[in-house]
Formats: sequence, C-alpha cells, structure tokens
Amino acid sequence: MSQWKKQDQAVADAQLFLEMAEAGDKDAGKEVETALVDIERAVTAAEMQQMLGGEHDASNAIVSLHPGAGGLEAQDWADMLFRLYLRWVERRGFKAEVADYLPGEGGGLKNATFTVEGAYAYGYLRAEAGIHRLVRISPFDGNARRHTSFASVFVYPEVDDSVEVDIRPEDLRVDTYRASGAGGQHVNKTDSAVRLTHLSTGLVVACQNERSQHRNRAMAMKILRARLYELELEKQKEKMEDLEKTKKDIAWGSQIRSYVLHPYRMVKDHRTGVEVGNADAVLDGDIDAFIEAYLLQRIAA
Repeated sequence: MSQWKKQDQAVADAQLFLEMAEAGDKDAGKEVETALVDIERAVTAAEMQQMLGGEHDASNAIVSLHPGAGGLEAQDWADMLFRLYLRWVERRGFKAEVADYLPGEGGGLKNATFTVEGAYAYGYLRAEAGIHRLVRISPFDGNARRHTSFASVFVYPEVDDSVEVDIRPEDLRVDTYRASGAGGQHVNKTDSAVRLTHLSTGLVVACQNERSQHRNRAMAMKILRARLYELELEKQKEKMEDLEKTKKDIAWGSQIRSYVLHPYRMVKDHRTGVEVGNADAVLDGDIDAFIEAYLLQRIAA
C-alpha cells in the first residue's frame, strides 16, 4: 500500500474514532489523539523524504572534522562536534563507524573521519557541511576568559561500486604506520594504520580504526573514492560552492552556525535564522530543527 493510501486510511480511522468519542466513548477519544500524532509524524516524514530528492541524498555519508586555528581550544571544540554527531547518529537509529581519529596534543582532536550508514544519511548531514563557531568561557584558561573557537565539517556521499572512479596505481602512494589513537594494544603494536595520498589531486585519507591493515586500506579507499567523485562532480557541473567552502579560513565571517555558551546560551544557524535556546540539547545531538530548516530553504530557493 502506498504512503498516500496508508495516510488516507489513517485519517478515515481517526474520523471514525472521533465520531465514537463524540458519542461518549472515552477510549475512542484517546485513540483519536494517538492517531493524529501518528499521522502528523508520517506526514512530516513524507515531506522530509520529498526534500531529500538529490542524486545522492539516499546514500550513506562520510563526515570529516577539522579544528581551526587556536590549538587546544579549537581541538576541544572539534571533539565536542564529534560527540554531537555521534549522538545524532544514535538518535536517528543510524550506524556510525570511525575510520580515523587523531587526538590533539593535550586534548581534543586534530582530525576525525567517520562513516554514517542509514536511509538518507547524506541528504540530512550535508546540511552540516561548513564552519561551526563556539563562544564560551574557556575551561583551559585559568583567568576564565571568554574564547571563540572554530571547526570545519566536511560531508561526502559514500560512492557505491557501480560508480566508476578511476584511481591509477601510479597516482596512489600508500603509507602504513602504527595507530596513534585508541583501539587496543594490538592496534598500537603493529603497522595496521593506512594513509593514502592521491598524488595528482593532493587528497590524503587515513584510516586506523581496524586491527587489520587490509580492512583499514579498504575503508581508506572507500573514503578516497567518495572524495574524488565529489571533486569530479564539482568540475563537471561547474558548481564550486562546496569547494569554495573548503578554501575559506576556519575563522570569523564564514561560519554557518554559532554555539554561544556565554554570556547567554543559544545556538543560531546563520543561513536560515533558526535559533534554539537549549544549547545543551543541541550539543547532545538534537540538531534536526537546523537540518529541516536548511532543507526547506533549499527547496524554496
């Protein structure tokens, strides 16, 4: 049965329950409330699916995080974003797999890459691509001064095997090394981590999450193929917006969203104007309001 027929039937059932409730059936009144909530959720989901009609929106996603200038402050902020997105993945019922996590000196992270598996993962997460700004009282400043930190989020669609991406062996440099992050004693005692450098484009991809060098190489190749495919699409379509984002300084004036924890608490998306007062919930992965507003804006444009 199509979604439209299902919702048409659900509305008819709700109408029947309403008539029973008006006739004095108290249980029917509760059924009406439940049915209306279910219908609203289904309609919202259908609207979201209609907004996710891009060529790769239904694909899995690959997400990379990088701190801006500022050392430990920015590294800690990038790590907070890393947790935010893993919590969002958990909330959605998706699956995340960390491909690379390089801890920063003293705390936070220098860079991290993970994949997200789930229906329309890329369609949702592409709304998060850009520079994110944090304002807070620094936990690392003994004088309790306010600091502003930046981190960048890059999102690519995972490319399936049916898409041809030409990677010539002579264009590929493969380096192996010992994993520097968490992963168990065995990981850190063997040269299981893999770094791939695509010489003609300069793209570098690393993976150190798995104990097996073979599996790390396979994951690194998957990420490299996705990035090369995205780069080729940009060239073919002459749409350089995403590429220009990667060239911007991770600093003032280029952020897509600000997370303010002092002197007040608020998160604001500068593209859509959406503001949320519960900053703690946002940092715990509650970002659907920002994603939905961004997708609606893209349809209206």
